[in-house]
Amino acid sequence: MSDNKVVFETLYDGYAQSFTVTKQLFEVKTEHQYLEIVETPFMGRVMLLDGVVQTTERDEFIYHEMMVHVPLFAHPNPKRVLIIGGGDGGILREVLRHKNVEHVTQVEIDGSVIDMCKEYFPNHSQGAFDDPRANIVIADGKEFVAQCQDTFDVIISDSTDPIGPGEVLFTSDFYKDEKTCLNEGGIMVAQNGVPFMQKNEITNTYQRLSKLYTDTSFYVMPVPTYIGGFMTLAWASDDESLRKQTAEQIQERVDAAGFETRYYNADVHVAAFALPNYVRKLLVKA
Repeated sequence: MSDNKVVFETLYDGYAQSFTVTKQLFEVKTEHQYLEIVETPFMGRVMLLDGVVQTTERDEFIYHEMMVHVPLFAHPNPKRVLIIGGGDGGILREVLRHKNVEHVTQVEIDGSVIDMCKEYFPNHSQGAFDDPRANIVIADGKEFVAQCQDTFDVIISDSTDPIGPGEVLFTSDFYKDEKTCLNEGGIMVAQNGVPFMQKNEITNTYQRLSKLYTDTSFYVMPVPTYIGGFMTLAWASDDESLRKQTAEQIQERVDAAGFETRYYNADVHVAAFALPNYVRKLLVKA
C-alpha cells in the first residue's frame, strides 16, 4: 500500500477524477481563491483552484495551442491580442510565437497565480511574461473591458469555470463590454466547459453571444484532464468567412509562421468546428 496522498477534483457532484500526489508543492488561500500545486506521477505537476483542475504539465499543450492558434491563424493579420485570465502563461507563450503580433495585453485577477506558475510551471510561460510585447495587468477582467479604451484583433478569454471569480466572465454585460474592445473583423474565443457535463454553459453562452455577433459558434478539443469528453471553446465574430476557411488557406499561414506545434495543425483547425450531434442539439435548444 502506498502512503501517497490522493486528491479528488470537486467540480461535479457524484463524479470525479483523482490524482495520486507524491508531493505537495504549494498551497495558499489568496484573496480570491484557494490555490494548490501538487506533483503527480502521471500528469506531472497539477494546479487546482478551489479544488478544480486548471492545468497540468503533461497535457497543457493541447488546450493552449487550440485556444490560441485557431483564432490567430483564422485572422488574416492579428497584431493586437487581449488575454483575459491565463495566469499560468501558456496562452501568452503561444500568442507570442506569432511574429505578426505586435502587442499583447494580459489581464489576470490574481497576481499570485502568475508568481506561483513562474516558479512551479516555468515551461508553461517559457519567459513569455518578460517579452517586451507583453503588457501584464493585475485587475478584474470584467472591470478592465468595461473601462478599456484600447481595441484588439483577437480576444482570448481563458477563464476558470463560471463559479467564484470566473462567474462574471460568462455574463451578458461582460460579453457586451468585451465586444467594444474588438476591432472590426476581429475574433473572440472563450473557454466554455465540457458540454457533456456542463450543458448550461454552452446554451447560456450561445444565447448571449448570438445577440451580439453575426457569427457565433463553438469548436472542440479533447483535453484528458478536463474530463467528460470534448471541451468546447466559444467562437464569435462578425465575419462568418473566418470560421469557414479551408485547410489549404490555414496551411499557408501556418507555413509562413514557421514554428512547430504538438497538437494543432491546419486539418485539426478545420475539423474542430465539426460539432457532435449532442452539442448541436444544445445549440438548437438555445
